Amino acid sequence: MVAIISLLIILTLSILITRIATVALVHTGMSKETARFQARSAYLGVGFTTSESEIAVDHPVRRRVLLILMLLGNAGVITAISSLIITFINVEKGGSVTTKIVLLVAGLGALWAGATSGWVDQRLSRIISWALRHYTTLEVRDYASLLNLSGEYRVTEHQIRPEGWMAKQTLSELKLRDEGVLVLGITRESGKYIGAPNGSTKLLPNDKVVFYGRSSALDNLHQRRKGVAGDLEHEEARSEHKDVVREEKEEDLPEGESDTEEKEE
Repeated sequence: MVAIISLLIILTLSILITRIATVALVHTGMSKETARFQARSAYLGVGFTTSESEIAVDHPVRRRVLLILMLLGNAGVITAISSLIITFINVEKGGSVTTKIVLLVAGLGALWAGATSGWVDQRLSRIISWALRHYTTLEVRDYASLLNLSGEYRVTEHQIRPEGWMAKQTLSELKLRDEGVLVLGITRESGKYIGAPNGSTKLLPNDKVVFYGRSSALDNLHQRRKGVAGDLEHEEARSEHKDVVREEKEEDLPEGESDTEEKEE
């Protein structure tokens, strides 16, 4: 019985530790899905992929969080396995196997319900964020929430293809803002980075560009090729964005007031 309780306590602490690490990684700018995966991977010591692990370890704060997870994970996994083994040995001294299995399954079910509950996740994230803000030097900023990345908008990086519609044109010529797309930064092939580029900045083949905008607009932009067809797609995207802006304005107006009435005034 003691071994089962110990196992459940260890699993509870493991879930709490990975949850804290997930929130901490999210506050460094990682998406929630990536942060959750990296936290669990570091704690268990498995599942790393090359590109995602590079993103994690290149950042000093993320690297420190993952290192702590790895150290705690080694102790936690070994202790959990030991407790599980002890649970099912010397059955005659600790009750029947059936009773132990029922207790173990019930405890694991309760942990699973709590771990997958949106209500628990929301409130636990608030508590963890508050604790990180007050007791650590970590800059607590949930960039995914600030940019509304959980909704229709997202940030993406795209490499400019030589045959792509954007290659060898300035931002002023492209008029991406008319499509509702913003360019946040550019990494040249040489490694030079241009942050918040202005209209005179030209996009060159093999540049890596960070865009912010609606998912549908970004997908269309990334697949667009040079020529008349690309120009037509640009005009269609501009028209679509105008409709989106119009709808957003109408939703933002006070109830009972129309955009037409506002213009007449």
